[in-house]
Amino acid sequence: MDSDSRNSPMFNQSVEKGLGILAAFGSRNRHMSLGQIAETVGITRSSAQRIVFTLEALGYVTKDPYTRRYELATKVMEIGCNYVAANTLIDSANPFLSAMNSNCDETVSLTEPCGTNMVYVASFTSRKPIVAHMAIGSRMPMYCTSAGRAYLAGLPDEEIRSLLRQAELKPLTPNTLTDPEQILANVVEGRVRGFSMNFEEYYLGHMNVGAPVYNKNGRAIAAVHVVAPSSRWTRDEVLGKLGPMVRECAGAITNAVRAH
Repeated sequence: MDSDSRNSPMFNQSVEKGLGILAAFGSRNRHMSLGQIAETVGITRSSAQRIVFTLEALGYVTKDPYTRRYELATKVMEIGCNYVAANTLIDSANPFLSAMNSNCDETVSLTEPCGTNMVYVASFTSRKPIVAHMAIGSRMPMYCTSAGRAYLAGLPDEEIRSLLRQAELKPLTPNTLTDPEQILANVVEGRVRGFSMNFEEYYLGHMNVGAPVYNKNGRAIAAVHVVAPSSRWTRDEVLGKLGPMVRECAGAITNAVRAH
């Protein structure tokens, strides 16, 4: 969020705090006390108390009567489900994602950008064992993933540099590229090739290839990627087989988007 928006008299800080509280819950914070909520979100305990009371009354959080700790309620899922239901891109993409999943029997996913991350909005999971499962709504960084680099490849170079400056470029595995110029060079290579690569930069044991989905104006709006476990695929196989498949899948989704 830019500072101008935050400083605008139209900006509602109570809404910001309420959404911040909902976003604070996750796999690491499944249950939190009022004090933990206040500390995590960075607000006063009294402010947290008022907002949490409101969220509880509306049905978005619930409190355990014995531990007095809060957790998300199932009503929160309505918001995410409404987004998926209203997203025509997902409807357009699902048949092609499913077809690619059937052809390669590996996990094929569609992600959309959010800040410097990519968010999973659709996924068809492999029947075979996988290293890590990413649920719908999960996020992953742009800089070290094939989906992220594929999306970046569909943007002007200056926008790529701006997003890389905003990101926290840290090594997630021994293979992670963290130098902005090296990442940019990798993105440009993917742009020329038509698909981007990631060889165990995000997860050890995972190789990935991704390709961008474009709108009618020729701007990237999403990315398709496929996970190739190193236990089943070699680098050459990923480049020679999965790369062209994911490029074709993303191209078909692009054509479907432009047809609407």
